[in-house]
Amino acid sequence: MVTYLKSRIRNIRYITTFLSIALMVISLAALAIRGLNMGLDFTGGMVTEAVVSRSVSNHELLDVLKPALGESTSVTKSGEEGRWVIRYPLANQEAGQASEQGQTAPDIDQLLHQVSSNVEIISNSMVGSQVGQDLVEQGGLALLVCVLCILGYLCFRFEWRLASGALLALIHDVVLVLGFFALTQMEFNLTVFAAVLAILGYSLNDSIIIADRIRELLVARQKTPTPDINDQAVIATFSRTMVTSGTTLITVAALWLMGGAPLEGFATAMFIGIISGTWSSISMGTVLPEWLKLEPKHYLPVEVDLAP
Repeated sequence: MVTYLKSRIRNIRYITTFLSIALMVISLAALAIRGLNMGLDFTGGMVTEAVVSRSVSNHELLDVLKPALGESTSVTKSGEEGRWVIRYPLANQEAGQASEQGQTAPDIDQLLHQVSSNVEIISNSMVGSQVGQDLVEQGGLALLVCVLCILGYLCFRFEWRLASGALLALIHDVVLVLGFFALTQMEFNLTVFAAVLAILGYSLNDSIIIADRIRELLVARQKTPTPDINDQAVIATFSRTMVTSGTTLITVAALWLMGGAPLEGFATAMFIGIISGTWSSISMGTVLPEWLKLEPKHYLPVEVDLAP
């Protein structure tokens, strides 16, 4: 029974590794061809807060606003019933200048009157293109610093073959999330970017747990082949991995169901990242060290010749 289970685990590890490589290629192609649909946080745009009749729904507002303001227009609730926050791209520079002077954004009041007899514009604000560019640069810098810190930690804690597997699993998870957003053209905003950084930490945790177990078994069972060691490590940590991933997915599901549109992108990114992070730690995180010929001798103390 144990031998059968190990063989099944090994088959799963190899199959999911090739599947992960295929998904990474598709994701990279989607990023290159379609790119990300950057939200107003990065591209700049207008944010208008308005109060309309309580009977007006989100879909009714979007049906009226999208044809005039663009497909990237979003409408979210703001506290009390009938109060909405409307985000949409700037049509031209004059619209931005008008908002800076405190004037109502072009046609917003008129558009809202098509679905509501009572309309009150509470505020208008603009996210300029320069602010969006700064956010892109700062976000990219944060991602780079995060990856470099993780790389340094992995190099310090594990032998480079084992560290390479954990690092590839991290890259895989981020690429899959970005590829999904490129394929679906869902809005990529600051909350989604925060989810990407959270996924890095989550996936690293899973990879370290399995890598630690592999390292312990390599030293304790030096005559056991590395593929068998990896199978044993996966089996030993599998229940813990499933419990952790399952409870985290329950939390993410609650965010997706209760958080509404503002947290939809965050919850979607976290859901993909948790699932891909779980299988990449089991598959790519263990298979790559095998391909790089990881052996018990790499974790044994180096003999020093004390002869004069």
